Amino acid sequence: MKKLHLHYFQATLALSFTFLYPFIYFFSRNPVNFNAMNSLRRLFSFLSSAVSGILFRFYYESKIDWSANYIICANHTSNLDITAIILMAKRNVVFMGKEELLDNFITGIYLKTIDIPVNRDSKMSAFRAFKKAEENIKLGRNVVIFPEGMISEHYPPLLQPFKNGPFKLAIDQKVSILPVTICNNWKLMWDDGDNHGSKPGICDIYIHAPINTSGMIPDDVENLKVEVYDLIYTRLNIYEAG
Repeated sequence: MKKLHLHYFQATLALSFTFLYPFIYFFSRNPVNFNAMNSLRRLFSFLSSAVSGILFRFYYESKIDWSANYIICANHTSNLDITAIILMAKRNVVFMGKEELLDNFITGIYLKTIDIPVNRDSKMSAFRAFKKAEENIKLGRNVVIFPEGMISEHYPPLLQPFKNGPFKLAIDQKVSILPVTICNNWKLMWDDGDNHGSKPGICDIYIHAPINTSGMIPDDVENLKVEVYDLIYTRLNIYEAG
């Protein structure tokens, strides 16, 4: 049944994207209409998930001031994590994603226009990606970085060590970190679903209070990284304990 649902989910993705593609293509031309591309992405995310019976429930530790911009850091276990962040954020977001997604028909058009592709094996590619992230922050956009850098290959997934990049970027740019714990997306669809299929249900997302980085210095990167890791790790354990 989970394999059958995966095929149904993939069909809803294809149909939703095909329906919206003429508009996405139009707004992706030079000059790119950033606001329209993000609005269409939110609509696409909502349609494809809702029709397939996958819903998202958001819990907030505190009220989020969406007039500010953030580096959004979340754990990463499923392709549904991207949908969760898109539906959660109340202003434009830019994703930093692996370069391989350029070949995907759906994600490719966004990585070629408003998102940031990065080759995880290339230090030069990573440098360029973070410079582009800096530019987007200065334009007042939220940047989404999954600090694990990959989806855990272990099943059930384990929280992987965080990389320094997003925390160094936050301190350098004096922008707050918004930690997000994605509690159970992997139970509905782990990774892209190829191995275990997918199923309908409710994805629980916990949004922590933002962490202000003003006053921090480069030497604080490690402490900030550990703080965010501990927040997400603890929240995952609380969720699993019921």
